[in-house]
Amino acid sequence: MDAMEEELKCPVCGSLFKEPIILPCSHNVCLACARNIIVQTPEGETPPQSRSSGTSDYDYLDMDKMSMYSETDSGYGSYTPCLKSPNGVRVFPPALLHRHCSITCPLCHRSVSLDERGLRGLQRNRLLEAIVSRYQQSRAASVKCQLCDRNPVDATVMCEQCDVFYCGPCQQRCHPSRGPLAKHRLLPPTHAQAGIAQPGAASARKQATCVDHESENYSMYCASCRSPVCYQCLEEGKHGKHDVKPLAAMWKQHKCQLSQALNGVSDKAKEAKEFLVQLKNLLQQIQENGVEFEACLVAQCDSLIEALTRQKAKLLTKVTKEKESKLKTVKDQITHCTMKLRQTTGMMEFCLEVIKENDPSGFLQISDALIKRVQGSQDQWVKGALEPKVCPEFALTVNTDPLMQSILQLDFTQNKAETPTVPPAPLLQLEKCCMRNNSATLAWRITTVQALPVEGYVLELDDGNGGPYREVYVGKETVCTVDGLHFNSSYNARVKAYNTAGVGAYSKVVVLKTSDVAWFSFDPTSAHRDIVLSNEHQTVTCNSYDDRVVLGTAAFSKGVHYWELSVDRYDNHPDPAFGVARINTMKDMMLGKDDKAWAMYVDNNRSWFMHNNSHTNRAEGGISKGSTVGILLDLTKHTLTFFINKQQHGPMAFENLEGVFMPAVSLNRNVQVTLITGLEVPKSIM
Repeated sequence: MDAMEEELKCPVCGSLFKEPIILPCSHNVCLACARNIIVQTPEGETPPQSRSSGTSDYDYLDMDKMSMYSETDSGYGSYTPCLKSPNGVRVFPPALLHRHCSITCPLCHRSVSLDERGLRGLQRNRLLEAIVSRYQQSRAASVKCQLCDRNPVDATVMCEQCDVFYCGPCQQRCHPSRGPLAKHRLLPPTHAQAGIAQPGAASARKQATCVDHESENYSMYCASCRSPVCYQCLEEGKHGKHDVKPLAAMWKQHKCQLSQALNGVSDKAKEAKEFLVQLKNLLQQIQENGVEFEACLVAQCDSLIEALTRQKAKLLTKVTKEKESKLKTVKDQITHCTMKLRQTTGMMEFCLEVIKENDPSGFLQISDALIKRVQGSQDQWVKGALEPKVCPEFALTVNTDPLMQSILQLDFTQNKAETPTVPPAPLLQLEKCCMRNNSATLAWRITTVQALPVEGYVLELDDGNGGPYREVYVGKETVCTVDGLHFNSSYNARVKAYNTAGVGAYSKVVVLKTSDVAWFSFDPTSAHRDIVLSNEHQTVTCNSYDDRVVLGTAAFSKGVHYWELSVDRYDNHPDPAFGVARINTMKDMMLGKDDKAWAMYVDNNRSWFMHNNSHTNRAEGGISKGSTVGILLDLTKHTLTFFINKQQHGPMAFENLEGVFMPAVSLNRNVQVTLITGLEVPKSIM
């Protein structure tokens, strides 16, 4: 919300809007600020118009022009301002509101004359006022628990029926989610506060009455005037020949247009974020390349005798200037892009808040302006705006062949006439390479400066069994992480570089050894929304009485793997299911009911195996609090076996398993289990 805050500030006072009104140019100011910037104009005069868009310093009215309206010439008072707002905008003293007054927008500098109604003729932006109110509520102090005996702590929930705020311990003790209280609705404190505040605000917003007929609500929208109107306005013939449409239909149409425009800006914002990452990486590459180039230059200069020593300082200075020039260009580009991205992000967040509103007339008051702003924002990201202005490489080389007589004339050459060469073999930086579980991270660099810049790299790995190499990464980065490797396997890795001249040689081969056993946790990204994870995603429960599925973060396709689940809580004899599944198994039903999961579901007395909703091999014996369920996935024999408290439970559950499998569990709110990984297969099991 911080980025959106700029959208919620008055351009005159610099504070959050209070009673905002909409100027004819579609910009907003506080009602009090509008009273301060009203200017009295002589009868028959046209209000001063805005300056050209190129003018950056704004004073509302040109001081030279204002001096024309002196007391001697016109009989009117001077326009000289008496104070300035926090934003640097000149604020005019409140004047007696005579018949001929004008107001100038502090943003677009457009002036407009007011009629006899004055500011009452400008519509109040109830939509913006509601968003400001909601924004302020979101920043309000936290609510304290109402049942703590001493030193109340922050409340975590609020019961909608009891109208009481509870902390976690007090809610468990005084308002458990069972019995008659299970039907009560518990809300987060911030949602509860919003819910309490919204009905009054909503009822206030429903009184959207016509400016000209205060007893009439808005019901139609004049597309010609771009303003909501009431039936009485139509009966009086003010919009007789205008294009008048139903308010609700235009509300939906403009919401759709704004949403579509936001999609384009969202894509540009995403590209801008990626571009910022690219620019920051470019800074590092320029730094590293600059250091490497300086080192090469020093080595070449030191190889020459006294004549080269006199030139060394000059050449280093040129390299440093080149580096600083590139760094400055990239930093300036980062600053410019960051500013534009922040403005775009703030506008997007504001537009999303506007779309959430259910006030058609309030929405249509500002929708046209917002749509134009959003569409205009896309034009900022023109082709080339998201491309670096410099490259990280230094197109400079030193020619050390000339005779001693030409040493004093030694300078950099661009080598445009030289035959392009392919990049040398990259050097794998072993100190930066690492293995974690079944993922490998590799880093490399080019050791010599080349006339032609490197355009990209190709990273290749074999299959872990000494088979042929395959490409796993192609791109400009010099660091790459490869996921999804087989456990307890050794991989050979190599990398090569390429440029416009061709592909260079391979680096030396490095051997990567994955972990012998699997360490993993539950995956929150693929879990059902009712799943509740804690303990760094090692512990899982559910807030629904229906069974919900959660998968592990590891995927197995070969080897022997064993993991366990400890039953932390077991109430009311539910039947959780444990096993393995494909990544696309159904998440809203018991594990094993579709053809993409293989499971054992068990209660306190017995268990069954289940796959594709087929129940087999009922076995006596169940689980309770403190029990341990073990799963043995043997992909060398293609079998799945289950254990309870270290003892095999039932026969071998499933055979002929082929493909990729992920650990899986299904449970409801009566069960909580903790995942235990990194286990070797017990010898008693083997």
